Amino acid sequence: MSPEQHSLLHEAARLERSGRLDDAEACYTRLLERWPDQPDSWYNLALLQRRAGRFEAALASYGQALARGISRPEEVHLNRGVIFSDFLRRNREAEDELRAALALNPRYAPALFNLANLMTDLGERDRAIAAYERLLAIEPQSAEGLARYAELHDVASPDEPIVARLREAIARPGAAAADRATLGFALGRTLDACGVYDEAFAAYALANRASRESARANAVLYDRRKQEALVDELIAAFAPDRGPYRAAGPPARPIFICGMFRSGSTLTEQILAGHSQVSAGGELTFIPSLARALTPLAARMPQLPPSQLGELAAHYLAELAKLYPAARHVTDKRPDNFLYLGLIKKLFPAARIINTTRDAVDNCLSIYFLHIDHSMGYALDLSDIAHYYRQYRRLMRHWKALFGDDILDFDYDRFVRAPRPAVEELLAFCGLDWEEGCMAFHRVKNSVKTASAWQVREPLYQRASGRARNYDRHLAALRRELGDLTEPG
Repeated sequence: MSPEQHSLLHEAARLERSGRLDDAEACYTRLLERWPDQPDSWYNLALLQRRAGRFEAALASYGQALARGISRPEEVHLNRGVIFSDFLRRNREAEDELRAALALNPRYAPALFNLANLMTDLGERDRAIAAYERLLAIEPQSAEGLARYAELHDVASPDEPIVARLREAIARPGAAAADRATLGFALGRTLDACGVYDEAFAAYALANRASRESARANAVLYDRRKQEALVDELIAAFAPDRGPYRAAGPPARPIFICGMFRSGSTLTEQILAGHSQVSAGGELTFIPSLARALTPLAARMPQLPPSQLGELAAHYLAELAKLYPAARHVTDKRPDNFLYLGLIKKLFPAARIINTTRDAVDNCLSIYFLHIDHSMGYALDLSDIAHYYRQYRRLMRHWKALFGDDILDFDYDRFVRAPRPAVEELLAFCGLDWEEGCMAFHRVKNSVKTASAWQVREPLYQRASGRARNYDRHLAALRRELGDLTEPG
């Protein structure tokens, strides 16, 4: 390697370490224009392009790395698969990349794990099971693999082998807290399915305890005062005299679905995705990312001129157009976007917002029973969940006072009791004509990347409504903390 090549490589690495990613990318580009036969540099360039959201450019750079003989090409195919599945929603191309990785290295566990997850997202249960079994044959102590594998089984008795396998893995000497949490939530699900509710609750309690232990190690805990202050700031930032927040005319192209986690948002999106003019966007990151970039939102919002708001809205629509060029409407289903409805209505004054709701106790219990990312630290304790729920309802009262009938509460419990009237109201709210396909939401062929991936592919059932009755003896404190907030809205 020449001194100049070495200097450019050193400079690119230095720029990346210092966070100057655009400059690092430019440095790699200059290097490769002169000396293109460097597969590792193409790989590094692809990583920078991926971080910058330039996914097509990253795919091309990864392609150059493969063409020029990079070592461990299976890793490159894995990374291309992630771009196709997670960012471009081109799932079959993602599968092709993962299978290419496995053709090169049949024991490459990350590709097997991603393949199994992709099959789960697509609702292909048998293929997902087969991929998890291959993974567990290679890595029998994979907690995440075993937990997800167990979720694919219909378990009727606590004596079934998969239950014993989960218990053994949890009790394994030296098992990390994060692994015990992952396996414990899976065990809770299987015991709940068997109807042994006290045992299931005990499993979930231990799983949350292990998850809290893991969260403490990473300093991610719920701060009640901080959450209250955030809601106070949002209410002050989006006061009635800082509008306008509404506009006449047809609904905006994005249809926003928000609410508490586990309140029926995935189901609501699937219902809308059954309509010929709607594509399911899933949990898009644009609004939360923009809110973080504008932090503190309360201070920054008054400084944004209409022209900048227009530019941000146009950028969002351009990103939607890349992913869903033919769709008249795209759903943006981020439950936690309820925090940012003021920002959304500034960007899209004609936006329609669907707030998914369900019985408060059922909702809080369902969150407690789900292995949620540690960034949502409130989910690890029933008392914290109740506190977070009260803050959600406080903020939603403010948004409803501002936006009026531009917000629709879509009540899961009312829907399962009388589906058709609820769907008729939902479609009318979104400015959509009736289509019978919306009643067959379980047959919609799309990728579902949430914990509800299997539930929304079943015909309508009512067992989740009133589920908390099975756990009443454990929920007295939760009911006290929720107090009068036991009705949707």
